[in-house]
Amino acid sequence: MIFRTAVTLLLSAAATQLAAAPLDESKIQFIGPLGTQSTIKPHHTPHQKSIINNLLPQLQKPSQKLEVFGQTHSWQNLQQMSALTVNGMQALRFNFSTTRFVAGTLTLSGIEKAHVFLNGELLTGKNEFPLHAVTGDHQVIIITEQVDDWKKVAIDYTPKAAHDEIVLTHKTTTALSAKQLYDAPTISAISLSPNGKFYVATERHYQTSRENAAVTNTSLKNINGDVLYRFPGVSASQVSWSPDSNAIVFTQDKRVSILDIKDFSLKTVAEQFKGASGYQFFDEDTLIFSWSNTPDDKHTLVKHYSGLEDRWSYARSISQPFLLDIKSRLVSSISESKISTRIADFDSERNTVLVTRNPVDYAAPPHMLTQLVEIDLSNHTEKMLGQYRTFNQAKYTNKGIYVIAGPDFSQGLGRNLPKDMLANNYDGQLYLLNNDGAKPQALSKKFAPAIGGLRVLNNGDAVLNVTDKDTKQLYLYDESKRRFKKLNTGFDVVQSYSVSKTSKDQILVTGSQASSPQALNLVTVKRNKTKTLWDSKSVAYDNSEIASLEEFNFTNESGTQISGRVYLPHNLDTSKKHPALIYYYGGTSPVSRGFTGRYPFNLWAAQGYVVYVVQPTGATGFGQEFSAKHVNAWGEHTADDIIQGTNEFLKAYPFVDKNRLGNLGASYGGFMTMLLATKTDLFSASIAHAGISNITSYWGQGWWGYLYSGEASKNSFPWNNPSLYSQQSPVFHADKVTTPLLLIHGDADTNVPPGESHNMYTALKLLGKDVELIEYKGADHQIIVRDRRFHWWDTMLAYFDMHLKDQPQWWQYIYSK
Repeated sequence: MIFRTAVTLLLSAAATQLAAAPLDESKIQFIGPLGTQSTIKPHHTPHQKSIINNLLPQLQKPSQKLEVFGQTHSWQNLQQMSALTVNGMQALRFNFSTTRFVAGTLTLSGIEKAHVFLNGELLTGKNEFPLHAVTGDHQVIIITEQVDDWKKVAIDYTPKAAHDEIVLTHKTTTALSAKQLYDAPTISAISLSPNGKFYVATERHYQTSRENAAVTNTSLKNINGDVLYRFPGVSASQVSWSPDSNAIVFTQDKRVSILDIKDFSLKTVAEQFKGASGYQFFDEDTLIFSWSNTPDDKHTLVKHYSGLEDRWSYARSISQPFLLDIKSRLVSSISESKISTRIADFDSERNTVLVTRNPVDYAAPPHMLTQLVEIDLSNHTEKMLGQYRTFNQAKYTNKGIYVIAGPDFSQGLGRNLPKDMLANNYDGQLYLLNNDGAKPQALSKKFAPAIGGLRVLNNGDAVLNVTDKDTKQLYLYDESKRRFKKLNTGFDVVQSYSVSKTSKDQILVTGSQASSPQALNLVTVKRNKTKTLWDSKSVAYDNSEIASLEEFNFTNESGTQISGRVYLPHNLDTSKKHPALIYYYGGTSPVSRGFTGRYPFNLWAAQGYVVYVVQPTGATGFGQEFSAKHVNAWGEHTADDIIQGTNEFLKAYPFVDKNRLGNLGASYGGFMTMLLATKTDLFSASIAHAGISNITSYWGQGWWGYLYSGEASKNSFPWNNPSLYSQQSPVFHADKVTTPLLLIHGDADTNVPPGESHNMYTALKLLGKDVELIEYKGADHQIIVRDRRFHWWDTMLAYFDMHLKDQPQWWQYIYSK
């Protein structure tokens, strides 16, 4: 006989008088009994928690079947269950959707031992379980250990208020969630063998039971994806291949080991080399690596600073390059310099090592100097190749040395600017230092993308990773034809890449697109063809509802096109008005089109916000003249572009409510948020994360403030350009702020010290303005750790829900305790 379980949606007495609505039993599923060969329940053992947590992930899967000890069990509708009692464990599950943050209580009757999980998180309680859920789709799993009479089982939900309703669903798709975006499997590091036949990859994911600890797996695979070997506790970023692809060197448990690919035998070549890192094969029989040492501080009561760099925690560590003979295990020093010598590249055929040093030199912006030195190992002589104010990377090539540096490299050799403009040296350019000692050549003056790094192929061509407008791409620089060719990676944003060095030059690439999650692709350079080896979409996003994306550009008042893009929530009802969030760059790099990241636009759209990402003046990747306008501006052009862009956005998207606009940014973007609050009342709520409120204090107190200011405030100082430092600093105009402002900062931020938010907080509090300050304890410039990341994401969305949706309950839930 099929019986009807008493499952009803009850309203609390305090709620508005509404009729009780029964939950649809056809949307609640049952499975069991599980593990009937034993009458011993998990709570009869000391391992109850582990047993339940180990089973939970299998119950969360959308599969309709579960095999237990050789028996196949099927999920069925709860209303189809006919037995009065069932031996062994059972489980119930149901999905529900919410259109806002909801709070209520889940009450279980007739279940003596129950474990209730919301989206994998254990709810506390015995019979009553507080339930809080944000906008989106959710899953409840109830694992029961003891039910005496299923006719007496009841599941009730009592909303805290009338608006806290939940709707049970049988949706086949689900809205993106924060946990999904953070926990989903990704390839965090890759290394392709020189012959292109093998690769090492590190896969990483998170799960609730492991909390903040990532689950990682590093494997050696052939190019077909077959696993050949596993490296516990090792990242693919830490392995290096022998030139013939027959061996891999890696560090594990304080031992340096070499794996023979032919028979998978291991040989230890070094142990307990404290401070050593970056082991690479110099040739088949020799390793090259860096070894650092930090001298003891003789002063126990004070710190006597030796210079601006001495504020850096690692500044007193001196690193030098060394060689290790694999057969004898003898170590030989390459350099004796009193300052750190860093390996830039090496060439075993030339028997030379290319190194860089940074002597203290504040004479000119950006107030540092890089020496490029070549060491000849055959006679242990050093040759100074040059000293440069702007310098990023150097690599050997057939005709000399490729260098990546800003436009001002070698007396402005790479400049492609009007004479009266100062270059933005974050806009990387490509140069060639010739073997014959001739004048360096500028190779990319007319190449608009900003070059970030390179790998050199055997024929002398270079694979470049570049910022190309709001994308991160790979380009091939053809050395013989001196031209650039975009490679087809299949991604909007290349995250990491590794290059083989054979006649079939191949590139292993990880990346994502604005609306597609991470994948692993193999690119054949000559054919410019791409093959997908792994795709996280099928693993973690197969049934996800992802925002639609539209390009949105406009021409600013100076006649320059300003790029942007708009994320539209899934199934958006354009007949209604919707809130929107506006986001812009931090530093001088444009906001890339990554699928997720620290600022997850797709998640914001899933929460019901239209999201406008604007790329205002000053960003790299759009050409030198565009990026040069970042210099000595401190928001002068950028603010105008954001304001104009937002107004143009409102015209183009009439379903966006002009009275419910939020804006946010981080670092320089946080500075922009504060500055905009002093210039416009266009926005209804603003968030500044790790923002700069006083250019002077940031310049003097941020660990890298003087270096960044060497570009952003080039040749300008508080004593020769006080108006820039004061009039462009938001705190000097705090009295003009009318928009509610949330300031967020890590209290251990060394990049932009937390005092920058405290400056603004103090000013606005004294002025009686609407301001909040949230500090994350122990956090630096970014919020990285899993539990903090979730809390941080929740904080920002809850703040906007309070001000843009008139829904303060989420914010009150987080901060009322």
